Amino acid sequence: MEIRNAHIPNTPVTTVLFDFDGTLSTLRHNWEAVMQPLMVEYLGEDAQALVEAYIDESTGIQTIHQMKWLAEQVQARHGTAADPWAYKAEYNRRLMQTVALRREALRNGSACPADYLIAGSGALLKALADRGVALYVASGTDEPDVKAEAQALGLAGYFAKIAGAPPHAEGCSKEGVMRELLGAGIPGERLAVVGDGKVEIAIGRENRARTLGVAGDEATYKRLVNAGADVIIRDFTELDALLKFFMGV
Repeated sequence: MEIRNAHIPNTPVTTVLFDFDGTLSTLRHNWEAVMQPLMVEYLGEDAQALVEAYIDESTGIQTIHQMKWLAEQVQARHGTAADPWAYKAEYNRRLMQTVALRREALRNGSACPADYLIAGSGALLKALADRGVALYVASGTDEPDVKAEAQALGLAGYFAKIAGAPPHAEGCSKEGVMRELLGAGIPGERLAVVGDGKVEIAIGRENRARTLGVAGDEATYKRLVNAGADVIIRDFTELDALLKFFMGV
C-alpha cells in the first residue's frame, strides 16, 4: 500500500463506490488488447500511438464515448465514419468471445471465482459489509453484463446497487451514482471511491471522497498517480491496512 496523501480523514466511511472491471473483476482483463487493434484497424497503423494514449486517458468511461472518439477520428482522417454504436457493437462482439469463455468456465466449474477476482477483494467486501458499510458498483460496461458478471463471481449480494452503462444511452454511471449518494445526504468525507481508472478517481476527488487506486501494472500505476489517488494498492490482500483506510481505526 502506497499512501500518497498524508491527510486522509480518520472518520469511518459509510459508503464505498467501486469500479468493477480491473478493480474487482478480471473477467474482462486485456480489454485494451481488443479495443486497440480495432481502433487501429479503422484509423490506420500510423494511429497506433494516438490510440494507445487515448485508451490510457479514457479508461473508466462508458464504452460508447470511446467509440464516439473513434468515429470522430475516422471522420477526420477518412471523411466517412460509421455510427459509434456500430463500432461499440463490433468491439463488444470481439471482447465477448473471450469473456464468454471465462463465464462459461465459471458456470461449468472448470474455473472458480477466485480465478477472476483481484486478490483479496472478496474478503474486503465481506469485512466492509460486516461493518455496516453500504457498497455500490458503477461501471462503464453495459449494465446487464456487469450484473451477470458480479453474480457469476459471487459478489452481487454485497452491493446495494450495481450500475453500468444503460442500453443505448450515454450517461456516466459513476457520476450518476455519486450524485445519487450525495443527494441522499451522504457527505463526501464519509465516502470512498475505489478504481483503476482516472475517471472514478477524479469523481471522488471532486466530491471530497477518499480515493483508492488499484494498479495491477506500471501503466495503471502512473495513470492513478496522475489522477491524484490518495492511496494506491496492487490488490486487496493488506486487509488490516485497508480497513484502517476505510474505517479510520
